[in-house]
Amino acid sequence: MPKVVAPDGTSIYYERHGDGPALFFVQGSGGHHAIWYQQVVELRERYTVVTVDLRGFGNSGKPMAGFDGQDFPGDIVAVLEAEDLYDVVLIGQSVGSVAALKAALLRPERVSGVVLGHSLGGIQHPELSELVAAQRAEADKLPVVDRLMSKRFQEQEKAKLFLFQQMGTFNVATMADLRNLSADGPSLDEIAASGLDITFLAGDKDAVLWPQTVRRAHELLPGSRLTIVPDGPHSMYWERPDLYNAAVVRIREAVSQKVTAHR
Repeated sequence: MPKVVAPDGTSIYYERHGDGPALFFVQGSGGHHAIWYQQVVELRERYTVVTVDLRGFGNSGKPMAGFDGQDFPGDIVAVLEAEDLYDVVLIGQSVGSVAALKAALLRPERVSGVVLGHSLGGIQHPELSELVAAQRAEADKLPVVDRLMSKRFQEQEKAKLFLFQQMGTFNVATMADLRNLSADGPSLDEIAASGLDITFLAGDKDAVLWPQTVRRAHELLPGSRLTIVPDGPHSMYWERPDLYNAAVVRIREAVSQKVTAHR
């Protein structure tokens, strides 16, 4: 599978599957390209599906000297340019949404839409920042697995839960590295001015980011889309791929219709 060299010389691993309008998935703190297996096998029949290992994750380079999460958006841009992709919908998971949004703002000519999955994408806004910080403090009181997965899943899907936990052992980057991404995030005005199609995607059982906060962000960003999925936990893509994949398809089709209408 291909690799591309980022401007600072770091090797970035990625995969491209299928053909059609592009979906580009960006993992959260415990993931890498392989966490999207339930999305790739279903969606590659009708879409180009791109997955990536951000630096410090999976098969990508691990330049821990001077490691900075602010470099993650550039890793995404390097893949966009290597594959010469246009009309892309970037789909972030949790803090990966921050990298996805920043990458889209760097290359809006290549990106039609951004899905902020279980995240507000690092948007700088006093009210939203306060809400996110308060909810993060509450989530930090829970065991990590309880933040990410439902109790039902933990009890009934022990093999998939074990695999999910093992995925993180391939990474060097830490949550602290990823959280640095939120520094110097975009304002609502900057996002609106970019012309990007923004969708807030969340589950109503998310223990990290509550749906009412996601709804408030949607209200504050004119023209944005909102998809709150019933019974969706924070790691909905893994625990409930049926719900997650259906939501992604609806979003991709809505963005495609918008792009067609503006041509």
